[in-house]
Amino acid sequence: MFGSSVLSSFVTSSIYTRLLAAKRARPEARGDREFGADGSAMAVTVKQMALIVALLGVVSFVLGVVAENKKPAAGTPVTGLDGASVTCKYPGDPTVALGYLSVAFLVASTVVGYLSLFYPYQGKSIPQGVLFKHTTFTVFFNISVFTAGLAAALLLWPTITEQLHLSRNVHHDIKYECPTAKTGLLGGGAFLSLDSSLLWLIALMLAGNAREDFFEEEGNGDKGEYGTASSDNYYDADSGLKGSA
Repeated sequence: MFGSSVLSSFVTSSIYTRLLAAKRARPEARGDREFGADGSAMAVTVKQMALIVALLGVVSFVLGVVAENKKPAAGTPVTGLDGASVTCKYPGDPTVALGYLSVAFLVASTVVGYLSLFYPYQGKSIPQGVLFKHTTFTVFFNISVFTAGLAAALLLWPTITEQLHLSRNVHHDIKYECPTAKTGLLGGGAFLSLDSSLLWLIALMLAGNAREDFFEEEGNGDKGEYGTASSDNYYDADSGLKGSA
């Protein structure tokens, strides 16, 4: 009995010691995952930014296409009791909600795409003026901004129009036919939203090339200055040796 109780106490204390050691080591392990070896936070990479931009663009595209397909062709006019007004009855559809969600994801894709171009990857920032000196980057940057604005306009126009049709459904025109938003605008805006995200990805690729060229030239410049200084020092030392000789 005494031996078994001693053994049980020993096992319990051993388990407790291991659990305590594991508890103390857990924050350190978590810190190793969240922070680099030098203690700095793990930075966002170009691939992660590109994936986010593409994902947001695809979601905006899908929502816009679904909103276009769910939009009814027209409402049903119901003549009022006074015989001088018409109340439009529209079937329940998620067009307005999907349209606004598509715009929201488009805005998110545009913001992330813009920020991804100037984000200091690996802690190295590059002046914006250096990027805009590259003609190809400037062209794709402007096209991306224009395409995103056009996509937002094509998505917002039918969405707001459809919302007005649903909220203002009583009309004092007996011949009113209860139309809906113009067909095709939501689908066109959805495709432009996808195109916008792809253009941001191309601009991000061009920005990455410009960054590599910039830091490569900067590194070569530092090496050149170091090499000149080293040759000068060698020449001075050699002159001193010659002078002393």
